[in-house]
Amino acid sequence: MGEVIRIHPHRRAPEPLDPLWREVLGRRLRATRTRQGQRLVDVAERAGVSPQYLSEIERGRKEPSSEMIAAVCGALGTDLLRLLGGISADLSRPTGRPVSGPMLLAA
Repeated sequence: MGEVIRIHPHRRAPEPLDPLWREVLGRRLRATRTRQGQRLVDVAERAGVSPQYLSEIERGRKEPSSEMIAAVCGALGTDLLRLLGGISADLSRPTGRPVSGPMLLAA
């Protein structure tokens, strides 16, 4: 007879090793907003979205359209190309997560 496999209904599936693009985007947007000392509700209002939707973007739960990303960048007063470059750099790292703390660069 075959082996019995128990499935635990309350356990989540393992997280993927590499983050999704939308998760890195969300982290970058939230970091930009908090670094500027801006409230989520204020940025959402300027971008023309609900605070709930912006929160879902920042948590990596929603995959916003390019127009929505541009609107949030405009509300933050940040350059879209700079944001996308940062996301690309984050995804290029082995863990896909931003580097924090000191870093040694080889010449």
